[in-house]
Amino acid sequence: MTEASLKNRPGNHIRLRRIQKLIGERMLASKLSKPCFYIASRADVTELMVLRRKLSKSLGVKITSNAFFIRALALGAKKYPVMVSRPGEGINVGFAVSSPKGLVVPVIKAADEKTLAQIALEDKLLTEKARSNKLTLEDMEGETVALSNLGAYGIDFFLGIVPPPANTILAVGNVVRMLVPDGGRVVVRKIAGLSLAVDGRITDGVYAARFLDFITEQLREPQRLI
Repeated sequence: MTEASLKNRPGNHIRLRRIQKLIGERMLASKLSKPCFYIASRADVTELMVLRRKLSKSLGVKITSNAFFIRALALGAKKYPVMVSRPGEGINVGFAVSSPKGLVVPVIKAADEKTLAQIALEDKLLTEKARSNKLTLEDMEGETVALSNLGAYGIDFFLGIVPPPANTILAVGNVVRMLVPDGGRVVVRKIAGLSLAVDGRITDGVYAARFLDFITEQLREPQRLI
């Protein structure tokens, strides 16, 4: 929508699409019903950024950083099952995608049972379907743990809203270069900001901190995620 088109609207009112209204209603319901707490960390993804390029060439599938985040989140949820809503339905990672009609959340089902390459391929296919408005209801059903990644938009850090079907959401920010002390010297490393929003009715801060620390360690040593 252009600035000119906004000026031509009476009162400059913008009519929300149906999906935008639905998302707003669901997020409001979540904020009103889930007493969340928030924790944050930083993940050193220097090796990850190098490895993903090598893997993309060797596997013949474009491995994005998002695939690593989904894989790490899924393995973390397997190790810390309280973070998973409806555990009997499996570890199904919903990840937010901006589509022409608004924000949509496709779901990679049984993500903990899939390889990094399989997740990368499914991530790519679902994202393409989302951006061409071709997602089916089945593509968006079954979310039990959530991910939101705004790194591509230059956002360093943010707090997510836990979607109604989930207990937690991992929010991932931009990868930035930072000076880090290393054995008496200072080196430049690539760091991603992570935050976790958790429904406080489900677990406590210590359990959630261990969960986030596990994810951070997996990202720091990405060979574990292959």
